[in-house]
Amino acid sequence: MLNQPMLNDQLQMMLRQMPKAELHIHIEGSLEPELIFELAQRNGVALAYDSVDSLRKAYAFDNLQSFLDIYYAGASVLLQEQDFYDMTAAYLRRAAADNVRHAEIFFDPQTHTARGVPLASVVDGIWRACQDGPISASLIMCFLRHLSEDDALATLEEALPLRDKIIGVGLDSSELGHPPEKFARVFERCRQLGLHLVAHAGEEGPPAYIETALDLLNVERIDHGVRCLEDPLLTARLAREQIALTVCPLSNVKLRVFADMGRHNLLALLDAGLLVTVNSDDPAYFGGYMNANLLAVFAALPLGLAHAQRLARNSFAASFLAPEAKRAFLAEVDACFAQL
Repeated sequence: MLNQPMLNDQLQMMLRQMPKAELHIHIEGSLEPELIFELAQRNGVALAYDSVDSLRKAYAFDNLQSFLDIYYAGASVLLQEQDFYDMTAAYLRRAAADNVRHAEIFFDPQTHTARGVPLASVVDGIWRACQDGPISASLIMCFLRHLSEDDALATLEEALPLRDKIIGVGLDSSELGHPPEKFARVFERCRQLGLHLVAHAGEEGPPAYIETALDLLNVERIDHGVRCLEDPLLTARLAREQIALTVCPLSNVKLRVFADMGRHNLLALLDAGLLVTVNSDDPAYFGGYMNANLLAVFAALPLGLAHAQRLARNSFAASFLAPEAKRAFLAEVDACFAQL
């Protein structure tokens, strides 16, 4: 899949070793089959698969919805605070191994509260693992867009006692038929609370969803956003305003947004002057964590060391870190490349 021999040794080494931030990671999507089975046994949950291998073989997705169906089935094993801790701790170890220095982690509370899991168990488990983990990490609570805005508002109210553990909110799940404006009220409430705002847009949905997310939800980052190039005026605006796009190459290919990695538009996005970052999305399901995504897209496209440094810098520039922390990480990136 990675076709790594096409990359020279120096570029491979830099992609692996350069400091980087991950801004588009769904923590439930980092749940590997081995841990799914371990948690199922611990919690007495019956699975529809008889082995780790049979579960892995089910990871054949035709589109976003077919992925979401198995994603929610995997999440069914998460019941106790310790389950969320163990899942998050496993991701943070893998991220650290890829020299991810900071992660802004998405989680889907409605996936769990709908099953009777207390919201505090979800947040406290993830948050505690972040405090104990080997890298800097913070939490972004996502609303499921296939559910109602009233459900999202109720989730927000339930989360208010946990506000100090959450830096922002996002919008994910099925994009088609669920435009951003459906959630204008809840995002306005979150803005008033001082939360950072992001939203998935322009993956399966049209470029217009990106524009609506910016204008009606007032988001600061667009998750995915790869279809922006279909609208030149929108592309120019994203470049002018330096609105970050959190692009996920392996996910895009797995979900047929692009037929293969050679047709991915990452280079075109960069050439258009956009603030693009590379991320893993749901790495347990889509074939790899941060470095696997970088290696795959760099092997398939004419990208070089200058692009690698730009993507590493973008990842910190687009983060919600405090200015002094951003400056320190950016200096670390530049020092890494200065050694060449």
